[in-house]
Amino acid sequence: MEIWVDADACPIVIKEILFRAAQRVEVKLTLVANQILRVPSSPFIKFLRVSTGFNVADNEIVKRLSAGDLVITDDIPLAAEVVEKGAHALSSRGTLYSDENIRERLNVRDFMYALRSSGTDTGGPTVLNQSDRSAFANMLDKFLTRNANGL
Repeated sequence: MEIWVDADACPIVIKEILFRAAQRVEVKLTLVANQILRVPSSPFIKFLRVSTGFNVADNEIVKRLSAGDLVITDDIPLAAEVVEKGAHALSSRGTLYSDENIRERLNVRDFMYALRSSGTDTGGPTVLNQSDRSAFANMLDKFLTRNANGL
Protein backbone atom coordinates (compact mmCIF):
# COMPACT_ATOMS: atom_id res chain seq x y z
CA MET A 1 0.00 0.00 0.00
CA GLU A 2 1.09 3.51 -0.82
CA ILE A 3 -0.31 6.93 0.08
CA TRP A 4 -0.72 9.49 -2.70
CA VAL A 5 -1.43 13.15 -1.98
CA ASP A 6 -3.16 15.57 -4.35
CA ALA A 7 -0.76 18.11 -2.89
CA ASP A 8 -1.41 21.39 -4.74
CA ALA A 9 -4.42 22.22 -2.55
CA CYS A 10 -3.67 20.01 0.46
CA PRO A 11 -3.43 22.10 3.64
CA ILE A 12 0.02 22.27 5.24
CA VAL A 13 -1.28 20.93 8.56
CA ILE A 14 -2.62 17.83 6.77
CA LYS A 15 0.73 17.30 5.02
CA GLU A 16 2.46 17.48 8.40
CA ILE A 17 0.13 14.81 9.82
CA LEU A 18 0.89 12.65 6.76
CA PHE A 19 4.66 13.13 7.12
CA ARG A 20 4.54 11.93 10.72
CA ALA A 21 2.29 8.97 9.84
CA ALA A 22 4.53 7.86 6.96
CA GLN A 23 7.55 7.87 9.25
CA ARG A 24 5.70 6.13 12.08
CA VAL A 25 4.29 3.23 10.04
CA GLU A 26 7.01 3.25 7.38
CA VAL A 27 4.64 3.59 4.43
CA LYS A 28 5.55 5.19 1.11
CA LEU A 29 4.03 8.67 0.80
CA THR A 30 4.14 10.55 -2.52
CA LEU A 31 3.02 14.15 -2.87
CA VAL A 32 2.01 15.06 -6.42
CA ALA A 33 1.87 18.74 -7.39
CA ASN A 34 2.64 21.14 -10.21
CA GLN A 35 4.76 23.40 -8.00
CA ILE A 36 7.83 22.70 -5.90
CA LEU A 37 7.01 21.52 -2.39
CA ARG A 38 9.27 21.02 0.58
CA VAL A 39 9.19 17.52 1.99
CA PRO A 40 11.19 16.07 4.86
CA SER A 41 14.22 14.00 4.03
CA SER A 42 12.97 10.45 4.46
CA PRO A 43 13.19 7.14 2.66
CA PHE A 44 9.37 6.98 2.90
CA ILE A 45 8.46 10.45 1.56
CA LYS A 46 8.90 11.72 -1.97
CA PHE A 47 7.67 14.52 -4.17
CA LEU A 48 6.56 14.13 -7.79
CA ARG A 49 6.32 17.34 -9.78
CA VAL A 50 3.99 17.34 -12.76
CA SER A 51 3.43 19.97 -15.43
CA THR A 52 0.80 22.64 -14.94
CA GLY A 53 -2.60 22.14 -16.45
CA PHE A 54 -6.12 21.06 -15.67
CA ASN A 55 -6.19 17.73 -13.76
CA VAL A 56 -2.55 16.89 -14.58
CA ALA A 57 -1.76 15.91 -10.97
CA ASP A 58 -5.06 14.04 -10.67
CA ASN A 59 -4.40 12.08 -13.85
CA GLU A 60 -0.88 11.19 -12.72
CA ILE A 61 -2.15 9.88 -9.40
CA VAL A 62 -4.83 7.75 -11.08
CA LYS A 63 -2.27 6.40 -13.56
CA ARG A 64 0.20 5.37 -10.85
CA LEU A 65 -2.01 4.13 -8.00
CA SER A 66 -2.79 0.50 -7.29
CA ALA A 67 -5.82 -1.13 -5.75
CA GLY A 68 -5.61 -0.75 -1.99
CA ASP A 69 -3.62 2.50 -2.10
CA LEU A 70 -4.84 5.58 -0.25
CA VAL A 71 -5.27 8.97 -1.95
CA ILE A 72 -5.61 12.17 0.05
CA THR A 73 -7.81 14.61 -1.85
CA ASP A 74 -10.69 17.02 -1.53
CA ASP A 75 -11.40 16.67 -5.25
CA ILE A 76 -14.62 14.64 -5.51
CA PRO A 77 -14.18 13.56 -9.17
CA LEU A 78 -10.65 12.36 -8.36
CA ALA A 79 -11.97 10.51 -5.30
CA ALA A 80 -14.57 8.82 -7.53
CA GLU A 81 -11.87 7.64 -9.97
CA VAL A 82 -9.75 6.37 -7.09
CA VAL A 83 -12.63 4.38 -5.59
CA GLU A 84 -13.51 3.02 -9.04
CA LYS A 85 -9.95 1.64 -9.34
CA GLY A 86 -10.28 -0.21 -6.03
CA ALA A 87 -8.24 2.24 -4.00
CA HIS A 88 -9.31 4.47 -1.10
CA ALA A 89 -9.76 8.25 -0.94
CA LEU A 90 -9.67 10.36 2.22
CA SER A 91 -10.56 14.06 2.42
CA SER A 92 -8.64 16.57 4.53
CA ARG A 93 -11.71 16.72 6.79
CA GLY A 94 -11.61 12.99 7.55
CA THR A 95 -14.23 11.66 5.12
CA LEU A 96 -13.29 8.25 3.76
CA TYR A 97 -14.93 7.87 0.36
CA SER A 98 -16.35 4.51 -0.63
CA ASP A 99 -18.60 2.88 -3.21
CA GLU A 100 -21.45 3.59 -0.81
CA ASN A 101 -20.98 7.37 -0.50
CA ILE A 102 -19.09 8.66 -3.54
CA ARG A 103 -22.11 8.88 -5.90
CA GLU A 104 -23.99 11.03 -3.39
CA ARG A 105 -20.95 13.30 -3.04
CA LEU A 106 -20.69 13.64 -6.82
CA ASN A 107 -24.39 14.52 -7.05
CA VAL A 108 -24.05 17.21 -4.38
CA ARG A 109 -20.96 18.60 -6.11
CA ASP A 110 -22.75 18.74 -9.45
CA PHE A 111 -25.80 20.40 -7.86
CA MET A 112 -23.62 23.07 -6.22
CA TYR A 113 -21.81 23.64 -9.52
CA ALA A 114 -25.19 24.16 -11.25
CA LEU A 115 -26.20 26.66 -8.57
CA ARG A 116 -22.96 28.61 -8.93
CA SER A 117 -23.28 28.55 -12.73
CA SER A 118 -26.75 30.11 -12.43
CA GLY A 119 -25.31 32.97 -10.37
CA THR A 120 -26.23 31.75 -6.90
CA ASP A 121 -23.60 32.53 -4.29
CA THR A 122 -23.05 29.23 -2.50
CA GLY A 123 -20.06 30.39 -0.50
CA GLY A 124 -16.95 28.30 -0.23
CA PRO A 125 -15.86 25.57 2.12
CA THR A 126 -15.37 26.52 5.74
CA VAL A 127 -11.86 27.02 7.05
CA LEU A 128 -10.17 23.80 8.15
CA ASN A 129 -10.48 23.81 11.94
CA GLN A 130 -9.11 21.74 14.82
CA SER A 131 -12.08 19.39 14.69
CA ASP A 132 -11.42 18.73 10.98
CA ARG A 133 -7.72 18.10 11.64
CA SER A 134 -8.59 15.67 14.43
CA ALA A 135 -11.13 13.88 12.25
CA PHE A 136 -8.52 13.52 9.50
CA ALA A 137 -5.81 12.27 11.87
CA ASN A 138 -8.21 9.79 13.50
CA MET A 139 -9.49 8.39 10.19
CA LEU A 140 -5.94 8.14 8.82
CA ASP A 141 -4.85 6.29 11.94
CA LYS A 142 -7.82 3.90 11.72
CA PHE A 143 -7.12 3.28 8.04
CA LEU A 144 -3.42 2.62 8.58
CA THR A 145 -4.16 0.33 11.54
CA ARG A 146 -6.68 -1.71 9.49
CA ASN A 147 -4.35 -1.92 6.52
CA ALA A 148 -1.06 -2.41 8.37
CA ASN A 149 -0.75 -6.02 7.22
CA GLY A 150 -0.29 -4.87 3.63
CA LEU A 151 2.55 -2.49 4.47
